[in-house]
Amino acid sequence: MPFNLHSIMLDREKCRGCTNCIKKCPTEAIRVRNSKARIIDRRCIDCGECIRTCPYHAKYAVTNSLDDIKKYEYKVALPAPSFYAQFETDDINKLLQALLEIGFDDIFEVAKAAEIVTEFTKHFILHHKDKKPVISSACPAVVRLIQTKFPDLIDNILPLASPMEMAAYLAKKKINKQKGIDINKIGAFFISPCAAKMTYVKLPLGFERSYVDGVIAIKDIYGLVRSKLKSIKDVKPLSIASGKGIGWAASGGESLALGIDEYVNVDGIHNVIKVLEEIENGRLSNIVYFEGLACSGGCVGGPLTVENPYVAKNRIKKWSSKLADSAGTFEESTHQLINSLDVTIEDLLFTRELEANPVLELDSDIEEAMKKYERVNEILKILPGLDCGACGSPTCKTLAEDIVRGLANDTDCIFILRENIKELANKMVELSNKLPPSLERDEG
Repeated sequence: MPFNLHSIMLDREKCRGCTNCIKKCPTEAIRVRNSKARIIDRRCIDCGECIRTCPYHAKYAVTNSLDDIKKYEYKVALPAPSFYAQFETDDINKLLQALLEIGFDDIFEVAKAAEIVTEFTKHFILHHKDKKPVISSACPAVVRLIQTKFPDLIDNILPLASPMEMAAYLAKKKINKQKGIDINKIGAFFISPCAAKMTYVKLPLGFERSYVDGVIAIKDIYGLVRSKLKSIKDVKPLSIASGKGIGWAASGGESLALGIDEYVNVDGIHNVIKVLEEIENGRLSNIVYFEGLACSGGCVGGPLTVENPYVAKNRIKKWSSKLADSAGTFEESTHQLINSLDVTIEDLLFTRELEANPVLELDSDIEEAMKKYERVNEILKILPGLDCGACGSPTCKTLAEDIVRGLANDTDCIFILRENIKELANKMVELSNKLPPSLERDEG
């Protein structure tokens, strides 16, 4: 992935070269060289793990500013379900009203789009019983993780638009139909808990282009929204989402909305990797659906949120319970919206196949790759196996791979360097005791 398409960036001035980030990166996309971290673009999946890890705030996410919405004639806010959990309020309508007051003309809840995705996901699972497990495509960081580390599982990914993409598509279609505004003049902006969504907009997964025009971090408008909440008196009934849609903000919400028993939901990128390894090895073939979320706790734990993730998760649980649907209401309201906009599952299926990211391969040629693999194993035998990170690579194995790729030297390992220095010192001592032949004395 080209550097300018990433949303995770490094502030070199703040970086101290501490190596904390290289240990946490799930795709080993960071190295430390010359006392500064360096992000390997093609390996990075923009999960935001380095943002959480860096004690010096040297990693940050690039998103749109609120001023960017002014570029469009009609501005639509697409609030993520996790947005609701950032505020202590008794009415979600107040939050949506606050979004209108900070500059948006309209709202389309991503939680409602999540309900529609749920319905289409049920349809897909019903007609693809041979594909087990179906892997959720809602988290772009997890999808890119699979492309990078688990390419054999790409065919298991649900080929449906995410709730964010769905919300943008439906919002523009609805506004165009009801108000007659040209779709190109409508700006749809996602109010996001994570950086991976911004990367998705720049480089969509499964589609040529995204209907989302920009991504605004929750933390960037949190203060403004909170100040507006204090002055809101007349609250309009703006929210149409149910508890099931809002529940998507926390881990397990997506799976619960499907109403099936054979599922596994996992949050936290390193936990996701462990389960994907199990799926790849064929140990979880009995499950129907796998919901994996990169952030701990789900989207409520995103790096662009404000509220404590445990508090936020509890709020989502309360909203889901408070807005729980009576029998049939959830399906009925969702089907009404689908029918009114004449939307079918074909409209939302991927139009472009997901491809593997071969960045972890040692060489594109199999024979060369095998030779390099053998060389890596040879180098590993002389490395200490401590995975200390002092060399600037996350593990001894990645250092060995970097050496084979010509990106590092064996003396980058401090233990090998120390042995070389010791050997050199011994040779110097030995040489210091030697005399030129003309000065040597005959022992006889």
